[in-house]
Amino acid sequence: MEKKILIDMKQIVKRYHENEPNELEILHGIDLQVREGEFVAIVGESGSGKSTLMNMIGALDRPTEGSYFLDGEDMGKIPDTKLSEIRNQKIGFVFQNFCLIPRTSAVRNVEVPMMYAGVPRKERRKRAMELLEMVGMTERATHKPNELSGGQNQRVAIARAMVNNPSIILADEPTGALDSQTGHLVMDIFHKLHKEQHKTIVLITHSRELAKETERIITIQDGNIISDSDMGGEV
Repeated sequence: MEKKILIDMKQIVKRYHENEPNELEILHGIDLQVREGEFVAIVGESGSGKSTLMNMIGALDRPTEGSYFLDGEDMGKIPDTKLSEIRNQKIGFVFQNFCLIPRTSAVRNVEVPMMYAGVPRKERRKRAMELLEMVGMTERATHKPNELSGGQNQRVAIARAMVNNPSIILADEPTGALDSQTGHLVMDIFHKLHKEQHKTIVLITHSRELAKETERIITIQDGNIISDSDMGGEV
């Protein structure tokens, strides 16, 4: 049975400063579909439009033209007030710079999305500790970000991304701030999530080497998708 489409983008255009002299079109009619359980890399150089596309996928910004259905919901019809709720429930974000709360322990950082979702405190702590165990961070649960290495912080960030059991994990250059050995350890966690929990993962990267670890490589250049290949998966 064919798996359902989680990300369905048709003719996505993004312009900034519209109808002004300095109008700038970044995305020029993107068509993109990602099915449940896929591990996809979106690859592009700096300035290719990949960050803008990531913002569209993550519902952090709205397209100027085109349609976007996320897990069956028409994002064009979702009011701004509901967008943060959709992001919290449907998407687990992992960023290059971790985006952890500085003076807060690892376990509390992991709990944050559940607080917004109204999960009771006892349940939050239990779930957060389970996820820290999954990423090998149980013994560092009470440590703050400045007491952890870059790789440890990224593992905490991955645990946090998983707490509300999102439909999609959206990882933006997740190994960009790490040395290559630590980067491999972080990628191992993504592979584990994909294989064991069948998570849908969209990896945004400039590194074709990293992209080769995924099942499918989508290349973006000058605001257009120039190739979409199932030649990845060289794990």
